[in-house]
Amino acid sequence: MTKTLHPNNAHKDGYDFDALVLTYPALKKFVKPNNHGRNSIDFASPAAVKALNCALLKHHYGISEWNVPEGYLCPPIPGRVDYIHYAADLLSSCGIKASDSRQVKMLDIGTGANGIYSLLAAKVYGWHCTGSEIDPVGLKNLASVLDKNDDLKRLIDLRLQRDKRKILEGVIKAGEKFDLSVCNPPFHASQKEAIKSNQRKVNSLAFNRGEKPGSKAPAGLNFGGQKNELWCEGGEIGFLQTMINESARFGKQCRWFTTLVSKAENVPQAKWHMRNAGARDILEVEMEQGNKTTRIVAWSFV
Repeated sequence: MTKTLHPNNAHKDGYDFDALVLTYPALKKFVKPNNHGRNSIDFASPAAVKALNCALLKHHYGISEWNVPEGYLCPPIPGRVDYIHYAADLLSSCGIKASDSRQVKMLDIGTGANGIYSLLAAKVYGWHCTGSEIDPVGLKNLASVLDKNDDLKRLIDLRLQRDKRKILEGVIKAGEKFDLSVCNPPFHASQKEAIKSNQRKVNSLAFNRGEKPGSKAPAGLNFGGQKNELWCEGGEIGFLQTMINESARFGKQCRWFTTLVSKAENVPQAKWHMRNAGARDILEVEMEQGNKTTRIVAWSFV
């Protein structure tokens, strides 16, 4: 059975390429019929995916200017906005209305050059977002995006994390309060592992197009991404352990800490670290798209 996106997700019924091309004409050259005779793009082409993102952000969210430098991660919009909708559900579960006149404050850990979670949260729900990032080049790019979208500039603050060994420390200020944090941690422990994963994605796309999967791993990463976006020492579970340990020191300053967990086998260990750190509430939410399932894990010390 095909799995679906969050009921509030604007992309749950697929892409209207005719409408997207009208909004963003630069997308037109990438659109062509797929093997099923329906309009689509080559999702293994970074240029095509970037054009689609620009079209989606402009058409559905009114973000007129968006860009990522070459080689940086180009995120899938439907899955990213799904996270924001589930985060809104989480807030509602503890009495915080997502569109409350009391402005929700969100911390976007590792916002990246694309800033996608902050951009979507600000546009969909009007939340005030603080985006942290260790890469000054990526942060500079995101600042230029905000400069071209005045309404977003008023809702999104950017902070450089100067200590690459830290995640929350040096970002959350004394006395500062957040309703929640979001995070998409690096999935891999090495470049080799990231490239191997990328090859699986490329092969899957080739299979869906009716082509023979490649027998050799690509030299680059078709889906983009810098080192800090894709891998880190200790991989996903190492990153999560550091984040969970630090979160205990800021438990009274953030109502809910949340993160994506890519690998299902990492969830039990992450929950163990949360309990060990003193978390009083732990939740797991599955997000579904097509044949893919990802998960959000949330914890609170309140």
